[in-house]
Formats: sequence, C-alpha cells, structure tokens
Amino acid sequence: MTLRANGTTSPAPTALARSIVEANGIDPDKKGPSQASQLAALARERYELFMSDDGRPYGVTIGGPNLALPLRGKAGLRSQLARQFADSNNGTVPSQSALADAMTVLEGIAAVADPRTPQLRVARHHERIIIDLGTSDGRCVAVDTDGWQRLPASPVVFRRSGAMKPLPEPVSDGDGLAKLRTLLNTTDDGFELLAAWLVASFIPDLPHPILAFRGEQGTGKSKGAAMVIGIIDPSGAPKRTAPRDLKSWAVQAFNSWAICLDNVSTVPDWLSDALCRAVTGDGIVDRALYTDDDVVVLEFRRVLAMTTIDAGALAGDLAERLLTIELQLIPDHRRREEAELDRAYADAHPAILASLFDLLAKVLKALPDIELSERPRMADFARVLAAVDHVTGWHTLDSYKSATADAVADVLDGEPFAQAVVDLVDKAGAEGITVTASQLLEQVATPDKLPKKWPKDPTRAGGQLKRLAPALRTIGIEVDDSQRGPKPKKQRLYKLTPSPERRCETASPASPTVPETPVTSANRGDASATPSASPLPPRGDAEAAEGDAALFVASPHGSTADLHEYEQGDAGTAGDAEMQPLSAPAPVCTACGYPLDSVLAAYGETTHPGCDAPPTTNPITKGV
Repeated sequence: MTLRANGTTSPAPTALARSIVEANGIDPDKKGPSQASQLAALARERYELFMSDDGRPYGVTIGGPNLALPLRGKAGLRSQLARQFADSNNGTVPSQSALADAMTVLEGIAAVADPRTPQLRVARHHERIIIDLGTSDGRCVAVDTDGWQRLPASPVVFRRSGAMKPLPEPVSDGDGLAKLRTLLNTTDDGFELLAAWLVASFIPDLPHPILAFRGEQGTGKSKGAAMVIGIIDPSGAPKRTAPRDLKSWAVQAFNSWAICLDNVSTVPDWLSDALCRAVTGDGIVDRALYTDDDVVVLEFRRVLAMTTIDAGALAGDLAERLLTIELQLIPDHRRREEAELDRAYADAHPAILASLFDLLAKVLKALPDIELSERPRMADFARVLAAVDHVTGWHTLDSYKSATADAVADVLDGEPFAQAVVDLVDKAGAEGITVTASQLLEQVATPDKLPKKWPKDPTRAGGQLKRLAPALRTIGIEVDDSQRGPKPKKQRLYKLTPSPERRCETASPASPTVPETPVTSANRGDASATPSASPLPPRGDAEAAEGDAALFVASPHGSTADLHEYEQGDAGTAGDAEMQPLSAPAPVCTACGYPLDSVLAAYGETTHPGCDAPPTTNPITKGV
C-alpha cells in the first residue's frame, strides 16, 4: 500500500506496471519529472517561442505552417500541448495547474527571444503582398508586379482568430469582375470605384476609406456588403451590429481584417472617433487578464464597411473618410432569392479573386510612376485609384472626389450651426467675414428652438467651427483662425472667405427688369431693358403700339435702311451669327418696325394698313 498526501492509501503498483516503468529506464521508487516540466520540455522541442511587439506571447510549429499560436487562452498553444501530452503518455491528461505552470515558463522563454509581429490575413513581404488563405496547412497567395502565384507555405507569420474563415484558392476562369458586376445593382461608375476599393483592400500598409453602401430599403445593401467583405476576409459574421463600447469594438477589430457594420443610422461620438482611428491605425491599451498592473495593447489598421440609408448624421471627420456607393432599387421582377445569390457568389468567388489579383499586380507595377498634382485627405488611397485609372482607363479618382464632396455636403446639411455659418458667409459677399466666436454667435441666424448640437457659448462655437473647417473648405469656404484681435483681450479672430468658385455658384443671375413707367421718347430704345411678350397691338394703331413697346421681347429688327447698313459690314451686330436666333426672324413692318400679322406677311404685305409712322418712332430700332 502507498500512503497518499491526504492520508488515504492506494494499492502498490503491480509487478507488471513496475516492469514497464523499469524497462523505460525509470526508477519506480523515485519521483519522476512533474507534468509541468514535461509540458515545458515538449513545447521547447516542438515550437519556436517569441513575443510580439504588443507584448503577446506566441509559438510557431517548427517545420510546420507559419502560423502563430497564442500562449494565452484555451484556443492556442495550451490546448495543443495538452493533446500532445496525452498522446505521449498513454492518454494521461495533464492537470490545469501543470498547464498554467508550463505557460508561465514558456512566456519567460518567449520574452527573451527576438520580437516578431504576426499578421492578420494580409501582409507585405519585401516587394510582394502575401494573402493568407486561412487553411490549416498555411497556404497563401503572393502578388507582385509580375503577377500572382499560390504558395504552399507563407514567408510571413500569420495569426488566426475564431472569426476567420478560409478563402478559396483563386482560379483564372474568365472575367471575375464581370461576374461580380452581375451580383451588385450599382451604377457602372459605382462598380468601378468598388472594384478599385477591393484592390486597395489587399494593400496592407495604407489607410483605406470606409466603404458605405447607401440606398433605400430594398436595394440589397446588407447582402451586397456581406459579399464584398467576404471577398476580402470571409467570416462567420460578415455583418455586425454597432459595438456597445470601445472594448468590444477593439476585440472585434483586433480579430478581423475586414469588418462591416450593418444598418447604421446614427454613430455616437466615441465610435465615430474609433472608426477614424481604425482607418489610419489604432492602438488600445487594456489591463492584462488576471493581473492588476500589467497591460496588453491591441494594435490594428482595418478595412471597414457599413450600410446606411442616410449618412448625413455622421460626423464630419468620419464623412471625409467615407467612400459612398449608391445602390439602386431592385424591381420585384428582378429580385433574386438569397440561396440563388449564395450559389452564384460561391461559384464566382475564385474567379473574382483571380481577377482582383491580376489587377493588383498591374497596379503595383504602375504605382511608382504615379504622382498626384493634388492630394485629397486620403492621399495614399487616391494614388492607388490613379494607378487603377492608369491601368484600366476608368475614372475612379474623379468619382471618389465627387462622392467625398457629396458626403461632406450631406454632413453640413445635418448641422444647423454649419448651415447658419454658410448662409452668413454667402450673404457677406466676396470679402467674407472676420469675427470673434462671440460675434459669430450673435450674427448667425439663431433658430427659435436651439438644436441639440447648437453651441451654447463662444468657446463651444469656436470649437465647433474648428471641427467644421475641413468640411467648409470642401464646399469652398476657407477658415483661418490664425489672427488675433487688439489688446488687451487679443481674442481669436475667425476669417471665413468664400472661394471664387463658390462666389460664382452662389451669385444669383441678373434677372430681367421691366420698366414700371410708360415708354417715352426719352427712354425708349434702352437696350438694357428686356421687355416681355404681349399680344400684338391693333393694326394701324401706331400710338398704341408705341405705348406698348415695353411689353415686347427685345428682338432688334431694323428698317430696310438699317438692314442695308448691317449688310455693309457691321459684323459685330447683324452679321454676328452667334448672336442671331436659331429660328427665322418674324416679319416686321417696314414703316413702324413692329411685327406684321402672319396673314399680311403671307400675302406679301410689308407694312400695316394705313401705317405712316417713321422708323425712328420704334423703341426697339431706335439707337441701333
């Protein structure tokens, strides 16, 4: 009998068990290595351990796929070691305490190794872009300026998450983009812009604008977004609701390369800021699990999409990072069942990837020679669009600039204070206005019931104007806050000036003026007045015709003598073909100059019956 630690006894090992242990070179009377020691030795033999730049320990299988397994958590190296230990010890399962002790030792080993950062789905390796297919054997696709190829193993360390699904292997099978075009109901310009965005989504080291599918109900926004995100980064949850807080958002963004937020109507300020940071690159610090004084950092730059009916409620800085694709309403007779769409999408996915990788290779080759004369907010992405246009002959860069300007204009439409500022600047004229924040609040048209975002004091007004400045510049209003007022207060001055283009757009065209007084010998023949048409005067009533001259359309037709003078070389008036009406001029009386009745003209008459008025009495021809 053997005494246990708790005071109970266990039967002594049988002779057979004793002989088996002795045959393996182990003294049964001595205590062997602990389970934790065996687990640590097993891990060091089979895995290369390292720490990432954000302080997370990983292990990569030696001689296996180049996939990083996290030491922390139950879905990584811990569970693999438990399985391997059981296989090596006739099914004996290691205890949880042994696994925890072994993980502590392995983290210490990883901490002294050279740090490496495992990538998620897409990475750059020298001059090539590597796309992880998400398979268990670690296969990938490499794209460079010469084309693309499938590789059995990745030269880059990738990590996986539970949200990821495998990508199909690309297959060159016809025009994959044409197949994708049949699955989406946007315009041709919108589809070309979408295709360029998809190409850019496989370039990891640049900010990607947020793809926004916009349209009314029944336009297929959610299904279209799910297909587009699935092309880049398939997931069990391609569409997700807006996160409830920053931590849940960080977890989602850290574990997926591409994310789509579905049915976005309003975006809280914290999420708007988080989305903007995720476009350009973000890092969130959180307390490490089971610790009080240690932290972990979640770093990510992501490809984002959203579906919305109205993007006007979005913040200005978020709107500037949007790429909006308008979807058209699907008629009932053209609507397709979801199962049919899924089958068509699954069949086309390999060819879509192949066509996108073909286009990506051409874009990578053209990019070094692309230079932009003007760089918009998302300059790196704009340069990719210019390369796409160079390769394909499309006009995606112009479409993107136009869509961005429309999105910013929509945001300003949803900001009552911004609209009040725009109206104030437009009324001020070419010089604009130069005011303090308090003067701005006094001068703008204040609604009877203040909206929620209306600034309550000059400090908030100045801050809101600062936030709106990029959007105002987009619509042609320059904002300069570098000046200071006179001493002693030296208040900040805000100079708002409309651009020449905006002044031309907002200037009201000169409307025709009609004289209110009867036409006399002193004012008739004034070419600046543009009379409107009226019925013809009675035939022979020269005085009535003369008094009603202001009601006729200004169409100068001179007398016979006048016409001879034009023919003799006045090319700037009668001879100017660009100034003549497209239709033949109406026949006029050679005596008074007023239009002839069509019946008289048809019989060859050239004057009104009984008309003896001299041509100079005609207010239209006088002074010509």
